[in-house]
Amino acid sequence: MTVTTEAPGLPALSKPQFVALMAMLMAINAISIDIMLPGLQEIGASLGVADENTRQYVITAYLLGMGCAQLFFGPLSDRFGRKLPLLGGLGVYALCALAIVFVPSFAGLLVLRFMQGIGAAATRVITISIVRDVYGGRMMAEVMSLVMMVFMIVPVIAPSVGQLIMIFAEWHMIFVVICLFAALVATLVTLRLPETLSIEHRRPFTVASILDAFGIVLSSRVSLCYSLAASFIFGSLFGFINSAQQILVGIYQLGNWFPLVFAGFASMMAVASFANSRLVKRYGMRRLSHGALIGFALASFVWAMASLFGVLPLWLFVVLYGAAMFQFGLIGPNFNAMAMEPLGHVAGTASSVLGFTQTIGGATIGALIGQAFDGTVTPLAVGFLSVSVIGLVFVFIAEKGRLFSPHNPSL
Repeated sequence: MTVTTEAPGLPALSKPQFVALMAMLMAINAISIDIMLPGLQEIGASLGVADENTRQYVITAYLLGMGCAQLFFGPLSDRFGRKLPLLGGLGVYALCALAIVFVPSFAGLLVLRFMQGIGAAATRVITISIVRDVYGGRMMAEVMSLVMMVFMIVPVIAPSVGQLIMIFAEWHMIFVVICLFAALVATLVTLRLPETLSIEHRRPFTVASILDAFGIVLSSRVSLCYSLAASFIFGSLFGFINSAQQILVGIYQLGNWFPLVFAGFASMMAVASFANSRLVKRYGMRRLSHGALIGFALASFVWAMASLFGVLPLWLFVVLYGAAMFQFGLIGPNFNAMAMEPLGHVAGTASSVLGFTQTIGGATIGALIGQAFDGTVTPLAVGFLSVSVIGLVFVFIAEKGRLFSPHNPSL
């Protein structure tokens, strides 16, 4: 497969090149969060914030900005194509990262992180729209799995990069690195990415057209319910990210080993995403994701019950959390593909509505889980169990009570 282009000056992309570029775009968001985790304590100390839970707002502000702006970038990309809005978002993202280097206060940092999230929203929405422009059905799930696999490599590397930066420089340099990465991705998009939305498939950028597209998205039971289910499951991931430094460094005293253990968890999700890309065409999205969601709930239940008896040994925490997050790697790409499948004719707007739901919902749930941290892993474990049960309810509604049954041979 090659991604052709209407612009004769641009070369076509092979499938591996396409997957790699989509993964780099998605990685923007992972880098924005994970690379700074080792520096949260110094950021708080530098800007006069002593409370550990308050420092978590550096992550929450970014996620809220990204979630809100997705409602704007989707319709914009349906009207003007994918490439121009994508480059605009990358520009805002990079400039905000550079401005943070000179920020004098924690409040100013939060404002710039919110604005940076607004720019990053373009990468979240438009990347999924581009994949949907090119693929459908199980092929979309396969490509999304490969994108997620490469995307998950970032949390393996990013905290270690952040830790390395903190050894040789102060926390401001983290945002310089973020800015440079965004500039690199923008250059590759400019030089290599073709426009995937043809002129005849573009929608007018009017209030009536946007509301019509939103109505199409919100009236699709399957799309809406899978998006809501994904929102709760992603909330568990954000909850862990918010409290990861407090758990792994505060409770388990890992110190400089924190990035290595964090990388191990991300590796499990990457392996699961790769396994999904190999298995999805054979078994289908529903069989894999429904089984994984049940496995996620069971692992979370055992973890929550075990945590009630005192501080878990590190090895048991790693096993139980790792088991849950391996299932996460099978849930995420399939739920997103099933939510987008019926909506290819309004892919940009669909991606924005679904992305808004997942990001704002996930960020809010993750913030609630993170703020519940009480010096133990019990709030996190109970949070995981709660979101898995709620996710199962939405899947039952989407499937009218029937799990594991493909709607057609391509799904």
